[in-house]
Amino acid sequence: MTDDQGFRITGRKVLFFTVGAFGIIIAVNLLMAYKAISTFPGLEVKNSYVASQTFDADRSAQIGLGWTLAPEYDAKAKQLRLAFTDEAGYPAEVSALSVLIGRTTEASDDMHPEFVRESGVFVASLDLAMGKWMMQIEATAPDGTVFRQRIDLSVRG
Repeated sequence: MTDDQGFRITGRKVLFFTVGAFGIIIAVNLLMAYKAISTFPGLEVKNSYVASQTFDADRSAQIGLGWTLAPEYDAKAKQLRLAFTDEAGYPAEVSALSVLIGRTTEASDDMHPEFVRESGVFVASLDLAMGKWMMQIEATAPDGTVFRQRIDLSVRG
């Protein structure tokens, strides 16, 4: 078959076009799969069955604390402030604090900032780029009860 210009479509050309098109599709799929696996750990807990066995008891104990957490990020001062308050609105007694901050889709930006308690508020120097960040907070009460919360944080420039 030929067109007006004399260009002839042969079986060989159709084969090369088809193999080339599918080759590009497969290459892009492999690249995307590699990026998905290499940047996101996809692991919340090591064994979800074991974690589920104490979930209700842990949740009830956390609710029993009556704590509220108010995070605040000041982009100009490059500070993250975490204010834990009890049921009466007073600063909560936190004996241990662990915070993981990172991107929701990528583990390469994960960090564990060091917090200092100032006037009942935990403060950390932190330079966060613009965008969406995720914080996983774990605070321990003096009686050993663990308070866990995941918070999404949007940083605007």
